[in-house]
Amino acid sequence: MDHGLELNRANWDERAPAHAASPGYALDRFITDPSYISEIVRFDLPRLGDVAGLNGVHLQCHIGTDTLSLARLGARMTGVDFSPASLLEARRLAERAGVAIDFVEAEVYEAPSALDGGTFDFVFTGIGALCWLPQIRPWAAVVAELLSPGGWLFIREAHPMLWTLAERTDDLVVDYTYFERDEPLVWDDAGTYVETDITFQTSVTHIWNHGLGEILTALFDAGMELQMLVEHDSIPWEAVPGQMERISAKEWRLADRPWRLPHSYTLRASKRV
Repeated sequence: MDHGLELNRANWDERAPAHAASPGYALDRFITDPSYISEIVRFDLPRLGDVAGLNGVHLQCHIGTDTLSLARLGARMTGVDFSPASLLEARRLAERAGVAIDFVEAEVYEAPSALDGGTFDFVFTGIGALCWLPQIRPWAAVVAELLSPGGWLFIREAHPMLWTLAERTDDLVVDYTYFERDEPLVWDDAGTYVETDITFQTSVTHIWNHGLGEILTALFDAGMELQMLVEHDSIPWEAVPGQMERISAKEWRLADRPWRLPHSYTLRASKRV
């Protein structure tokens, strides 16, 4: 495994139990309320469409809350993640919620072989996932390989323009790369994006940005056709600390003229028949 990916896996392994215990992931709500679905999936329900009866695979599923949500909408779900600690929490959640979900440990690029060449009606990827991948073109090839003809990809993701911003509380300043580069952004942060009192020991991670055009072109070249692309002026965490306001239970946007910045996007693309 690449050194950067090893660092990232160690980071997610340490944070998975804290995420499962955090109110931000609302695991207790999933267990006590059989109708509950994550705010991430709920946000895109008008765009997701009916998944009842479909076979779906969730890449980079983490602790499985979105995977479980899709299963509660009627899909037969498989979750894939490279973090064994995350998958342990995901399996516990599904078992306690009484929902049958297969969880498979694998890096994204190795998902087709880990899933024994199986194909699916749809591939789902949740927000905050693509930045952990060094290259976008192999990811797009994996998505296409996992899909049956006519199957589709559904993704909501942080906008690559958001990832370019410097850490400032007074204005928006572009400081980091918009386009994919071989060199990662090396990040050192002992915290995490949910409420916790824990100071983590594995603080260094490697992340990579991928421009929206690079993502779309990679999907086109992998045999996919764009069905929908919607850019949003909100994102489900305080991505620009000190400059954002909460507008709903899970969504944040710039307090000052949010129309200046695309915060996130939803994309749907189908595999050519």
